[in-house]
Amino acid sequence: MDAAGWNERYAGTDLVWSAGPNAFVEQICSSLTPGTALDLAAGEGRNALWLAELGWEVTAVDFSSVGLEKARRAAAARGVHLETEEADLTSYEPARDRFDLVLIVYLHLGAAELPPIIEGAARAVAPGGRLVVIGHDVENLERGTGGPQVAEVLTTVPGVLAAVEPVGLVIDRAEVAERSVTAADGTSAVALDTVVVGRRP
Repeated sequence: MDAAGWNERYAGTDLVWSAGPNAFVEQICSSLTPGTALDLAAGEGRNALWLAELGWEVTAVDFSSVGLEKARRAAAARGVHLETEEADLTSYEPARDRFDLVLIVYLHLGAAELPPIIEGAARAVAPGGRLVVIGHDVENLERGTGGPQVAEVLTTVPGVLAAVEPVGLVIDRAEVAERSVTAADGTSAVALDTVVVGRRP
């Protein structure tokens, strides 16, 4: 889906995603000392806003002007500051060695587009900082619930690790992890996500 499509989707409802952070983002980041953070493909800002409330200086980047405007309004309502930048991540180059935390959460692009974005995100991590990549894993197609139903845009642990390998991050976590979700019929179900956490020495 292009920027126009996401603008239409975000404009059509109050919140497309939940107001709170992703469960893995909360699990991984809640104990970190706040610093500078970059949220790539931030959408409506659910993770960026949560980090800002914890004291992080957050820059949220997305190609949807509507999503970012919703994030700014939410930041004002919640009394936090949020920098936003409208950009297409396929051509966006974040500043190198700049951020204490870089997030990529559920960015699903083709095999030619996603790895350079992940590598650029890894290069944006400052010494001592962390990269967190979370995506619907390809195993979710057969064993999980929800997410895109096209294998070509789903993530894998080996694929993420290959993208960050040239940067030389220390990998603290790399797994296919279960996440509790509610199925379309209202019952409890499980989704399978790629979860990779890298640290810059």
